[in-house]
Amino acid sequence: MSSNRRSFLTGALAAPLASRLSANDRPTYGLIAAGGRGRYLSRYFTKLGAQCVALCDVYEPYLELALKDTPGAKTYVNHQELLAQPGIDFIVSAGPDHWHCPHLLDSLKAGKDVYTEKPLSLNLAESRKMVDAVKSSGKIVQVGMQRRSAPSIFKAKQVIDNGTLGRITMVKAQWHWNNAKPLNNAPPEGKLHWERFLGSARKRALDPQRWRYWRWFWDYAGGNMTDQGTHLMDVVQWFTNSGAPKSAMSHGYVAKNTPAEAPEVFSAIFDYGPFMATWTLNYCNSYEDGWSILFQGDEATMRMDDAGFTVWREPWKQNREPIMQEQSPVPIETHIQNFLDCIKSRQQPNCTVEIAQRAVAGPHLANQAFFKGRTLKLASDLVTLS
Repeated sequence: MSSNRRSFLTGALAAPLASRLSANDRPTYGLIAAGGRGRYLSRYFTKLGAQCVALCDVYEPYLELALKDTPGAKTYVNHQELLAQPGIDFIVSAGPDHWHCPHLLDSLKAGKDVYTEKPLSLNLAESRKMVDAVKSSGKIVQVGMQRRSAPSIFKAKQVIDNGTLGRITMVKAQWHWNNAKPLNNAPPEGKLHWERFLGSARKRALDPQRWRYWRWFWDYAGGNMTDQGTHLMDVVQWFTNSGAPKSAMSHGYVAKNTPAEAPEVFSAIFDYGPFMATWTLNYCNSYEDGWSILFQGDEATMRMDDAGFTVWREPWKQNREPIMQEQSPVPIETHIQNFLDCIKSRQQPNCTVEIAQRAVAGPHLANQAFFKGRTLKLASDLVTLS
């Protein structure tokens, strides 16, 4: 059993979630990026016993909303000023992808542990820089890939570890939502610090849709190839005991999210050597709504989704009744609790930066293949192998 799994089982499952932090032992944190995801995370950190004492965002209405949940917290536009505030134990970082690296590096320099959202980085070079920085810092960093702390996911992995599926030759990851539409470029309602949002990205005049939908523009993110792809490709690699893929190819297009740059309809193919994997996303159709991963072995098939997992024997045509079924969600609480436990114990969390680096390597490569219109191989020196 791995040390990560052992710490999860003894930490996340051994006691009720809300009972592991006493009233006199409340770690304090600063939230960098108080948009929807940041406020969502902050509510769970507070629920599990931590105290938010500082907030930072480039959009002032987001700060006002966050203050409703965390009255008394100090507010900032510049994250460096937040990091200078005394009495902060750790940072929760939930900004756009192009800020993940600077926010993490600056937080480490300030001596803080960090819970950072996925995907780890904007590109492969940033991933390597972030891994090196965390290694030399001695700090605890958890990446927000909550499947790494989900009980049902561990149970599904055990099925594969036991050899139930036989030889896995194909894995199919997919995500379907029907939410694509032309982007809203109306002026923001409230003060937006545009230059601060841009950061190191190329300078341009105010373009509200780029702030409002930053995930769909290459200056700020890798699209959902890396965003949702980080979650699912991590499970693919984790369950098959694989590193990053050897090569990738990708095709896609913007169907309805005009004038976005990153496609909301795409499919990528990854070569792992012993097996291949596909990663497909369509935000114009909700058939089998949400995410799923299909592991196809020569003895059985497993399908995972937000509800749990199901296993069928081969040949499927004669074995349509499942031989195994587990219904269980993927909670965020266990992942946040694992981080809170680790900042006390100083053990490594369930999702380290090395895991996150390998998880996003294939999607980063697929984006480059999309740009170039050809299959690309991954240089091994861009991914930590240990």
